[in-house]
Amino acid sequence: MPFGWREITARRPWRISAKLLIISSVVTVIGFSAVCVNVMLDMRRGEEALARQTLENLATSIESDIGRNIEIYDLSLKAVAGNMLLPELATVSKTIRHLILFDHATTARHFGAIQVFDAEGRLIIDASTLDPLVENRSQEDYFTVHRDNPGAGLFISRPMLFRGAYSIVLSRRISDTDGGFLGVVAGSIRFSYFHELFERLNLDPEDTITVLRRDRTIIMRRPFDLDIIGTNLNDRRSWKADNLPAGASYSGQGPVDPTPRLYVRSGDSGPLFVVAGKPLAAVFALWQREAFRIGAVVLALALFVLGSTLVLAREIGRRAEAERKLEEMATTDALTGLRNRRKFDSVIDVEWRRAMRQKAPIALLMIDADHFKAYNDTFGHQAGDQVLVGIAICISDSVSRAGDCAARYGGEEFAVLLPNTSADDAFKVAEKIRLKVQGWSDDQTASTVSCGIASLVPAAGMDWPVLVAAADKALYAAKAGGRNQSVVASIPKLSRVA
Repeated sequence: MPFGWREITARRPWRISAKLLIISSVVTVIGFSAVCVNVMLDMRRGEEALARQTLENLATSIESDIGRNIEIYDLSLKAVAGNMLLPELATVSKTIRHLILFDHATTARHFGAIQVFDAEGRLIIDASTLDPLVENRSQEDYFTVHRDNPGAGLFISRPMLFRGAYSIVLSRRISDTDGGFLGVVAGSIRFSYFHELFERLNLDPEDTITVLRRDRTIIMRRPFDLDIIGTNLNDRRSWKADNLPAGASYSGQGPVDPTPRLYVRSGDSGPLFVVAGKPLAAVFALWQREAFRIGAVVLALALFVLGSTLVLAREIGRRAEAERKLEEMATTDALTGLRNRRKFDSVIDVEWRRAMRQKAPIALLMIDADHFKAYNDTFGHQAGDQVLVGIAICISDSVSRAGDCAARYGGEEFAVLLPNTSADDAFKVAEKIRLKVQGWSDDQTASTVSCGIASLVPAAGMDWPVLVAAADKALYAAKAGGRNQSVVASIPKLSRVA
C-alpha cells in the first residue's frame, strides 16, 4: 500500500470521529434550543440592561457630586478673582483683606486653601496664612494656561503633588477691566475627597470608577493605582474616544487593564466625566447559573468541545506570548533597554523611505559617552554599565514621540532617529539629552556626552547611510571641539532643513 494512502487511512477515523461528535452535539443543542435558547437570551439581555442602568445611575450620581463640589469651589475662586479688583484692598490691613477675599471661600476639609498669584507667578496671598511663603508657580500649567489664554475659564489641572498632598488644582484668571492679565487664583481638591466618595459606595472589588478630564486625562480611579493617575487615554492607540461617547456604554476590554467589563459613561454636564465599569463575569453571573441549570444537558454534551477549544486557545496564547518575548529579545538591548542596532537599522530604513515619499526632513543624533574607556579603567565595568544605563534613561526621558527611535548603536554610542524633524529642533533634543546627562552624574564620577546632529530631506538616489555618516562626522567634530557639546552637521551638497 502506498505511503500516502496509509496516511490518509490513518487520519480518516479521527476526522470521522470529529464529525460524529459535532453532529451529535448540534443535534442535541437543536433539540433543546426551542425550549431554552430564547429564555436564556432574554435573561442575558435583561441582566445586561439592569447592569447598564445601575452603572449609569452610579456614574451620574458620582459626576453630580463631583460637579457640585467643583461648582461650589469655583464660586469661591470667582469671588476671589472679582474681589481682587477692588481698589480698597490696597489700603486695608492683611486681616481685613482676608475677610474681604475669603469670607465666602469654601473651607471643606478636602479643599486646599485658595492662593493668589500675581502676573509673574509669585504667591502674594494665601487663605491659610497672613504671611505666605515665597513661591513662584509661573511654570505650572494652571498658571500658563490662563496667562496665554484669556478665555480659558475654569481650568482643572492634571493630578499633582500640591502643598504636600496629591490633588487636582482648580484655577481662574484674574483680569483687569480691559482684559489684561493680572494673575491667577488657584485652589485644590485633595485625593482624599475622591477616596472618601468611593468608600461610601457599595461596590464589588473588581468594579471600577474612573474620573476623567475633558481631554481624557485620568484624574482618579478605583481601584487606586498611582501609576495610572494622570494618564491620558489619547496616548493609548488601542483605545479610541469613539468607543465610549458621552452617555453611552461599551462592553469589552478597556484602556487600562485587560479585564473585559461593561463600561458606562456619564453625560457632559460637568467639567469632569465619570466612567463606571463592572466585569462582564459579574454582570452575567446570575444568568450563567440559570443558564447552566436550564441547559445542563446541552452544556454536558458540549463540554468536550469547549475543553478542547480552551486548551487550543491557551496554547495559541502561550505561543503568541513566546513569539512576543522572542521578538522583544531580538530587538532590545539587554543592558540599556533601548532598541538594539538591528532594530535601529530596520526602523531607519522604513522612516527614510517614508521621508523620501513625503519630502519631509529626517534627523539623526549620534551620541557618545565622553572618556568612557578611562572611566571603565578607573571604576570598573560595572560602574561603566551603570553610566550607560543612566545615559539611556536620559535619552528615553527626552525622546517621547511615537515615531522616534532611540537605540544603542554600539559600545558607548547611542543613536536617536527623529522623523519629520529639522536640524534646529533636533539640536534642541540633543541639548536636552546632553544637559540631562550632565545634571544626572555626580561630581566624583561626572559623565558627559557629545552629540552629532544631522538633518536632511532625502532625495532620489540617496540612501540612509548618508545621514548616519553626516551625524557621525558631526559627532567627531564635537569630540574634537572639547566634548560635552552638540554639533550640527554641515551638509552643503544635500537638502538640509534648518
